[in-house]
Amino acid sequence: MGVHDFSVCSGLNVAMRSSAPPRMFENELASARFGVADTVPKVAMIGNHLPRHCGIATFTTDLCDAIVAAYGEPGAFVVAMNDPHSHYNYPARVRFEIAEDDMASYRAAARFLNSSDIDVVCLQHEYGIFGGKAGSYILRLLRELNMPVVTTLHTVLREPDVDQLVVMQEIAARSERLIVMSEHSSRFLQDVFRVPVEKVGLIPHGIPDLPFREPAFYKHSSSAEGKTVLLTFGLLSPNKGFEYVIRALPDIVARHSNVVYIIAGATHPQVRRREGDRYPFQLQNLAKELGVEEHVIFLNRFFSPQEMASLVGSADLYITPYRHEAQGVSGTLAYAMGAGKAIISTPYWHAAELLSNGRGALIPFENSAAIATAAIELLDHDEAREAMRRRAYSYARNMVWDQAAHSYMREFVRACANGTQPGHTVNPARAGARNAANQLSGSLQMLPGTPSAGSES
Repeated sequence: MGVHDFSVCSGLNVAMRSSAPPRMFENELASARFGVADTVPKVAMIGNHLPRHCGIATFTTDLCDAIVAAYGEPGAFVVAMNDPHSHYNYPARVRFEIAEDDMASYRAAARFLNSSDIDVVCLQHEYGIFGGKAGSYILRLLRELNMPVVTTLHTVLREPDVDQLVVMQEIAARSERLIVMSEHSSRFLQDVFRVPVEKVGLIPHGIPDLPFREPAFYKHSSSAEGKTVLLTFGLLSPNKGFEYVIRALPDIVARHSNVVYIIAGATHPQVRRREGDRYPFQLQNLAKELGVEEHVIFLNRFFSPQEMASLVGSADLYITPYRHEAQGVSGTLAYAMGAGKAIISTPYWHAAELLSNGRGALIPFENSAAIATAAIELLDHDEAREAMRRRAYSYARNMVWDQAAHSYMREFVRACANGTQPGHTVNPARAGARNAANQLSGSLQMLPGTPSAGSES
């Protein structure tokens, strides 16, 4: 037991689709389609970015990649958040860095953005990545911007504390558009934070466009060959509930002796700063106590996109045993659906929404017996497992990153057409971009991708 290597399938590049979407608004295509000889709005993202290891960093990186693939350079650049005492070897796309706990760097970032040639800022918001109470330092930056802001909300709380409520209300007031990734988040934004529905857009969490393949395709040149793979992946923290899957393993292995449970991902950086790698050590000790240590594989590191595609592809069952209901978004769950996995999950908000109508098996929180029953049922019945896989894969087709890029561009165009940041006057240097956006906004329905729920379209 302990940390194992997982050999990545050598045929991965063949397995992944590489159909880049057209650059819809550039040069002749822009004029032919919309009658506007101008490029799309130039966007600056504020958020974490790889190689920082966290979900927001992965999301920001993937969204920028998708926008550049769809609309070309220079489609987007990034103002990156740095956690305390950390520095990262960022790509050229990251043009400015903010120290999380340094108020002066937020002001400097605002001056940098105002002096740049961008048309719209896209803020990736999660309370924990900004300094101050409930991440309030980001408000100083927003107050000084003179261009419209579109904010992606990665967490919308049903029961915020006073500080969280105040911060979110000001972010909402200073944003032209607010993007959520689930119906639950949209409802909470309206009911708890009193945001009008016409200001809210719903764009599902983006996923890579992976082919629908049998797990055996990815196992043939890996250490999982000949095994039945149960998988969870993502940054490790005690709220993930992986111990409940380990406690289910004795019953599962008694029925399917070739099962291995792969726990893939490094300890969450914030958890590691507080308590080191205590949680994965606890999981290893639990597996040993239960006599299933040979059936548990720990891959305690961060995975590249290519490695992740192969790893997820090898899974026969994907399991998210999260312990608490209040999780509005799970990028790993969206990824597993996009790979066509049969999924077992506790009914946290995002899972209850995505896995309804037979797209997955929902089981009670903190219930190892229910995990064992669901896993055995799916492994015993190939046809039922295959049908669940196909329902999940079909549903996830509207979540692939190229569609997400088009949906976000629709929101950026609308934000530019509607005006500048609330409370600021229009910057004359951006008047041309705003006029172009006003002309484009009349043709928004021609953009590829699904319409945003909660918006006028």
